[in-house]
Amino acid sequence: MNKMLTKKRSLVFFMVPQFTMLPFSAAIDTLRIANRMLGYQAYTWRLTSVDGNKVYSSCGIGVEANSSLAEERRHLGGENRPNMVLVCSGIDVEDFNNKSVNAWLRESYNRGVAVGSLCTGAHVLAQAGLLNGKRCAIHWENLPGFSEAFPQAEVYADLYEVDSNLYTCAGGTASLDMMLNLIGQDFGEALVNRVCEQHLTDRVRSPHDRQRLPLRARLGVQNSKVLSIIELMEGNLAEPLSLLEIADGAGLSRRQIERLFRQEMGRSPARYYLEIRLDRARHLLVQSSMPVVEVAVACGFVSASHFSKCYRELYNRSPQQERAERKLTMATARQAIAA
Repeated sequence: MNKMLTKKRSLVFFMVPQFTMLPFSAAIDTLRIANRMLGYQAYTWRLTSVDGNKVYSSCGIGVEANSSLAEERRHLGGENRPNMVLVCSGIDVEDFNNKSVNAWLRESYNRGVAVGSLCTGAHVLAQAGLLNGKRCAIHWENLPGFSEAFPQAEVYADLYEVDSNLYTCAGGTASLDMMLNLIGQDFGEALVNRVCEQHLTDRVRSPHDRQRLPLRARLGVQNSKVLSIIELMEGNLAEPLSLLEIADGAGLSRRQIERLFRQEMGRSPARYYLEIRLDRARHLLVQSSMPVVEVAVACGFVSASHFSKCYRELYNRSPQQERAERKLTMATARQAIAA
């Protein structure tokens, strides 16, 4: 039989508590369909947790593990060594920091095992020191906090990234695209097309396709000048541009920009700029453990007091209350799952 047709790849899915079910199941089911199309078990997988016990996803569904971290570390030196390890995580990944997991991931990578992540799992890979100077992808909601926490990683709002045997994807249906890329490497485009037909997927997305809807669709704005100004604002949050600098970049006068924003956005450009800076601050507060003063600086505020004042005016709560309420909500959710 043709060598390509008998190729096999084994994977380990490491489940972090509160992992997101959609990218996890999409990845595994894509491999299952590939096996079905091939007519043999080209892809095999094990589900792993720190202690070998069941892990609960963010939707409350518990998934049984096949092995523990200790068992997987022993497998690295034997015939059960996997070809790939994928870290599956989701919400509250910032709270997960396990030195044994970090050491296992580094050892796996150093032994030639491909290491990757689904959804927010890039956070765990970065903690292990594997993403320094490497391209990676993470869910757009976690990108601001990740960038601040791991400045040495080259993070992008792409669907997925492959860099030096490191595979990272943004989660959601992007794990389907990353698995199709893997299947394409192993067996070619013909099998990828057959798997897509089974998935009712009409195309394989490029790794660099955007995660979020284009601004035009997301905001319901058609004016190209306004959209280009908003893109300029979103690209300069830590060091906000003056309205004069924005006007120069857009090739418009300040008065024209003021009029356009009143017509299209229902507010002044200064107010809109403030709101998107505060929106990023909110993501940093709930998705990272950065001190409030550092969040303020990262979002272009000259002082923590001014930041808190603006934040309270928009969200009717202080940054500290936002973080405390988030922690309480997640603690309540974890208790409900445990019960």
